[in-house]
Amino acid sequence: MSLSIFLLWLVCIPLSVHPLPAPRGFQLNCGASEDITHGNLKYIPDKGFISVGNKSAIKTADVLPLLSTLRFFPDTSAKKYCYVLPVIKGGKYLVRTTYYYGGYDGGKEPPVFDQIIQGTKWSTVNTTEDYANGMSSYYEIIVASLAKTLSVCLARNVHTTSSPFISALEIEYLGNSVYNSTDFSKYALVTVARDNFGADEEIIGKTSENILETSDGECVKTIEPSFPDDQFNRLWQPFIDQNPVVECQNNISSSEFWNFPPQRAFASAITTSRGKTIKIQWPPVSLPSTKYYIALYFQDNRTPSPYSWRVFSVSINGQNFYKDLNVTANGVTVYGSEWPLSGQTEITLTPGNNIPVGPVINAGEIYHILPLGGRTRTRDVMAMEHLARRFVNPPSDWSGDPCLPPENSWTGVKCSQDKLARVVALNLTSMGISGSLPSSLANLTAVTHIWLGGNKLSGSIPNLSTLKELRTLHLENNKLEGTIPQSLGQLGQLHELFLQNNNLDGRVPDSLRNKKGLNIQVSPGNHHSS
Repeated sequence: MSLSIFLLWLVCIPLSVHPLPAPRGFQLNCGASEDITHGNLKYIPDKGFISVGNKSAIKTADVLPLLSTLRFFPDTSAKKYCYVLPVIKGGKYLVRTTYYYGGYDGGKEPPVFDQIIQGTKWSTVNTTEDYANGMSSYYEIIVASLAKTLSVCLARNVHTTSSPFISALEIEYLGNSVYNSTDFSKYALVTVARDNFGADEEIIGKTSENILETSDGECVKTIEPSFPDDQFNRLWQPFIDQNPVVECQNNISSSEFWNFPPQRAFASAITTSRGKTIKIQWPPVSLPSTKYYIALYFQDNRTPSPYSWRVFSVSINGQNFYKDLNVTANGVTVYGSEWPLSGQTEITLTPGNNIPVGPVINAGEIYHILPLGGRTRTRDVMAMEHLARRFVNPPSDWSGDPCLPPENSWTGVKCSQDKLARVVALNLTSMGISGSLPSSLANLTAVTHIWLGGNKLSGSIPNLSTLKELRTLHLENNKLEGTIPQSLGQLGQLHELFLQNNNLDGRVPDSLRNKKGLNIQVSPGNHHSS
């Protein structure tokens, strides 16, 4: 999906911040150094939500302030680049990413790369066509948070030839009743289209007019967005085809409708004359063969009266979607929670017998139902996040889900391929890491190999007696102090223990000295006694 980028079109883009306290929503201006405000709307810099990447400014004249900066990610060794935002665990969120390349790096075409949310590959970002047409691009997904933080990541793929980038990131908390026919513990909804039929504005959003005085004394009227009509900051694009367009005469209340569509989504409609059938090619793109969530919104456009109603049937690609739908001036929503589509989609509205007016349709939403790509065990995630905080200079991709997607797991981290992924190995040998080993390392109960040799780790070795699967432990060539824990001798699978060249002291525990099949190295470089 695309957006116009220039000041002329500010009326079309509801740059918004929902007036709810964090963690219910955030609007981030990526790469910015200060807040930007349009009317009463504000985006904040992304500092504090991501620890990697570089900032850059866009030099294109008259570009929207929101698109005038970006964050790009030149580190080719990182498997992903993640924003992490505080959220309500189990809360349902609309996530929107916005991209405008602007030739920031001197190139002619924007890069192609992947988006990942909570460990699931969400989509491939390809803004080439939009950018060639002078447009920005945005992507949306509706997802339930798995924890108290939500990660949104970018990642290189085989088609990536330059640095991935991002212009803006927004998350908006949705009510529990919105799109609640979807099982968000198993699926997410990826926006395909959200259109207002018969509208001529690019995107629904309230606007405010301001008179500005230029440096040469002239007065110029600018149109800027204020708070959007849609309470969840959803963007509604216009859709017009060859069918007649009408304006609707009755104001409706958003709260009376399933999914709370904004009032202005009912301001116009596509219709036809008495006895005729409406055929609409919507959305106007060919769709991959899969299942979709579809919601359609209808309202009789006439002034409310006992006669302002009409009956017609709705079909999609020849399959009955709703038979004999009675549409009044109060409006109605019809939805399908898992509807199979493939290729071009045709919606047909067929009038009932002897109905004095033709069918009518005001708006529609369609979402690709995306199966989630599994989960990493919560205790493993928390242990790895704690380890990342205790390390100084960990790998730059140590953010987001440590295991998923499998091809984008953290550097040096190997995980199981089970439905509930587990961390099974750590290998950060000679990576220049300092800091200390937290006791929470013992929560990685599926780990079989820990190789942290050749770094600058200090402090003591924690109690690791819960790591019953641990086979090799390499902590050599660090700055560890204290005694060698007796608990290491309780690890029945341990057959290799390298501790040389540290500052350890005391005796080697008998449980280790007498352990059969154990290759233990404690010399040189420690202060142990026999």
